[in-house]
Amino acid sequence: MTTKKPGRWKPGESGNPKGRKPGTGEVGRIRASISARVPELLAALMARALAGDVGAARLLLERAVAPLKAAEQPQVLSLPSGTLTEQGRAVLASVAAGELAAGAGAALLGAIGTLARVSEIDELAARVAALESLK
Repeated sequence: MTTKKPGRWKPGESGNPKGRKPGTGEVGRIRASISARVPELLAALMARALAGDVGAARLLLERAVAPLKAAEQPQVLSLPSGTLTEQGRAVLASVAAGELAAGAGAALLGAIGTLARVSEIDELAARVAALESLK
């Protein structure tokens, strides 16, 4: 009968299968120390912000207020019912005239380009179907 010596584990075998308890490491102790003094820290930071410390005010505002996201307002744009090229030119003309924001114009041109690729695929599929029906 062989007895296992302490500290001698087989490969892949752990001496502590449950692992270390969460919060018992150095980081856990530091977090616990800080969390015990959060009210004091917030009060000190608030006092500095109210005294004119821009950095303290910024830190508080960044953590308390969600940042605003830029949003473009919807704009009415009538595109010609002609070709996709004519529609793209109409978008460019609207951007050049200041009627349409550049970002919205770029998005519309991208959409027109995507529509052109989809139309090409539809045309190719119709041609293949027509060729196959001749067989």
